[in-house]
Amino acid sequence: MKVIYSGKTKEFTPELEEKVSAKLNKLSKFVEQRGEREVHLTHQTERHLHKVKLTMNFYDHGLVGEGAGSDLPAAVSQAIEKLEKQLLEARTRWRDTHRDAKSVRSSKEEWEGNTPAAESQAVETASKANGNGAARKPKVFRVNYAEDRKPMTLEEAMLELEKDGDYVVYRDSSRDCLSVLLRRPDGNFDLIES
Repeated sequence: MKVIYSGKTKEFTPELEEKVSAKLNKLSKFVEQRGEREVHLTHQTERHLHKVKLTMNFYDHGLVGEGAGSDLPAAVSQAIEKLEKQLLEARTRWRDTHRDAKSVRSSKEEWEGNTPAAESQAVETASKANGNGAARKPKVFRVNYAEDRKPMTLEEAMLELEKDGDYVVYRDSSRDCLSVLLRRPDGNFDLIES
């Protein structure tokens, strides 16, 4: 972390500068590595009172830590502590709004019933079926019970299935129940009765 000193810099001894840079390097671990960070340290004295102000930018937010005391190292450490608190708050606020917590992500997957492996297999099979590589959402076809259709026998349903489609939903005349007749890939039929 690069420190830019301004104000009464004569009072900063090399030992104090080392301590400041060591403390700020600890802060730089909190900051995600997005390039070189700069911290501006401003020092003023007023009637034996040292005022230190640290300013830093973090994701377009200006963070300011101010410290005051009769002792310069105490004022610097107070300013660094205040800057650290602000930095931690800004970092958690940024993470809460920009990231999805693991617990939320895992509960979403359980709620939807999809695992990453199952999703990838479903996408692969859908793209193979389409042939063009774009996966389409499955379409739901609803049976219209309001239509006035007469009950059918199994043979009539097979004739209806030959005309069009891969399945026929009909009311079986002999059992008076709802039945579904499906054409299998091998050319045979499946009959589902309720």
